[in-house]
Amino acid sequence: MTPKALLIDLDGVLYTGREPIPGAKEAISYLDDSGISYRFVSNTTRKSRRSVVEHLVELGLDISGDLVFTPPRAAVQYLKNAGKSRISLLTTGDAGSEFREEGFCITDDSPDFVVIGDAGDGFSYASLNNVFRLVIAGAGIIALEKDRYWMGDDGFMLSAGPFVAALEYATGNVATIMGKPSPAFFLAALESMAVSPDEAAMIGDDVVTDVGGAISAGLSGVLVRTGKFREDALAAANPKPDMVIGSIADIPRVIHELDRTDTT
Repeated sequence: MTPKALLIDLDGVLYTGREPIPGAKEAISYLDDSGISYRFVSNTTRKSRRSVVEHLVELGLDISGDLVFTPPRAAVQYLKNAGKSRISLLTTGDAGSEFREEGFCITDDSPDFVVIGDAGDGFSYASLNNVFRLVIAGAGIIALEKDRYWMGDDGFMLSAGPFVAALEYATGNVATIMGKPSPAFFLAALESMAVSPDEAAMIGDDVVTDVGGAISAGLSGVLVRTGKFREDALAAANPKPDMVIGSIADIPRVIHELDRTDTT
């Protein structure tokens, strides 16, 4: 059966840094022409969804905001459902605007949760120790993502995951993860298309967060050899991807081979 929907990572799949992946625009056009639904599910936590879309437009990729799922948006909904409005925020860029625009009180004075994203150079002993003190005083931990690393303009970059893991170890508390590989994140994106996990596939450059997370949620997992792809990570992966492709330009092959796999 031809997959009804695709979830597609952004950084490392559609672009790397400020450069689009060759064939990305054509791949999206192919999906539009084929009638296959898709959503972009990104663990980007340095940018608001508005900034993500602006960046895509600058790269020549005309993608509307309602097709983009990000951890800050998921966290906003989670906090609203929990009836919590006081948060301490450790991230960088304009990701905090997602919370401010929704009326959250951003404070270090008895917050309900500490929300942690990729803070870049904002991760320091002082900032991490401040979060540590807030958590042992009673705040919960929300991790916008828990990636280990990502591919920047000049090479691999530490992401939020190592710092979240350090805080979990120090406090004895387990973070609630908003982005990939949280099954709830994948399922929320599929729900917006009225598609079940066994009818969809995830395309990403992280064999653990993208592929492993998707497979755990019941989707097929497709790994691209762009972005932060590493052969040693693929060799060590469990579960293994259902497919490994050169880049997003190979989307027609994904559709064809998944269709063939389902009918054999």
